[in-house]
Amino acid sequence: MWRYVPLQTPRILRRAAIPSNTPPGRQQPGKAVGPLRLLSSAPILTHKESIMEICMFFLHAIIIFPGITASGHQVKSFFNHTAYLSCYFTNSQKTDVKDLRVFWQKGAAEVVHEVYYGQEKHDNLSPKYINRTKMDMDKWTLQLLNAGIMDEGQYTCIIQHRDKGSPKVIHTSECSLSIIANYSQPEITQLPTGELKPKENLNLSCSSSGGYPEPRQMIWLISYENTTNRHIHHMDVSQDTVTKLYNVTSKLNITVPTNVLTNISCLLHLREELGSLVSAPLAIEIQSEEMEQVKVNFFGPLIAAIILITILLGFVILKKNRNISSTSQSASLPV
Repeated sequence: MWRYVPLQTPRILRRAAIPSNTPPGRQQPGKAVGPLRLLSSAPILTHKESIMEICMFFLHAIIIFPGITASGHQVKSFFNHTAYLSCYFTNSQKTDVKDLRVFWQKGAAEVVHEVYYGQEKHDNLSPKYINRTKMDMDKWTLQLLNAGIMDEGQYTCIIQHRDKGSPKVIHTSECSLSIIANYSQPEITQLPTGELKPKENLNLSCSSSGGYPEPRQMIWLISYENTTNRHIHHMDVSQDTVTKLYNVTSKLNITVPTNVLTNISCLLHLREELGSLVSAPLAIEIQSEEMEQVKVNFFGPLIAAIILITILLGFVILKKNRNISSTSQSASLPV
């Protein structure tokens, strides 16, 4: 049986030899494993070696300790929000927290949090988790503040119980943390800006920024009358070196649509259950030169006819008024 030595008095441990045909971490039935022996000449371990000792202990605990409950859970958290990682420990025996040691570890080498018999201990924490974690001992939940992309990964919670001698592992659980960051609404811009003319090239760019994880694809939607065409073009992806958030851009080059109202939008497909984002539509309605000439040829004579009719009606009305005035004057003369 392995025995863990507290870090405040670190020593090198050696176990009696196990037969070569015995798999690592197991012993043959009916054959006891030799006891651990302290080497009196062992040097004091450095800080790095202490952290490695904790990590090795976690590994041994998961593999060879009997009666340990292990489970895996998926946890999602928004970027720069607090992530909640649960140990899923019921404490059915109502054990006093002063008799328990709680370790949180990421991967195989980073110590995230440690509660040492009721007191938080920071000596062995990975630097990037200092002042970023809190442990709710009532809910057995670790709070990871300002969760970022670099915090994604596998976390392990191990709980030891001090019971008349060496601490004994009574619970382990694992959870996988994933970070989500919302992309901005896709936005379409014209390259270059200016007045659109028939039969010229129309260059458009659609962009969205500040999201995570990397999206699947960006699709252009071109709608006119009762038809919608989908165009998939190359999507340029860049990642911020500090925040690790993604920025995406797609470009569209088409001939300026004419003689029909056309709506152009872009659709950003995200991953998994995150759905999609769509831009505000860009409306284009351009008349061709031929249609403009048809309008001139049609509306020119029509306008001239309307003006002529208006003038003729004016003369008719004026003449009628004069006749009425003359009749009135004749009727008023004495007989």
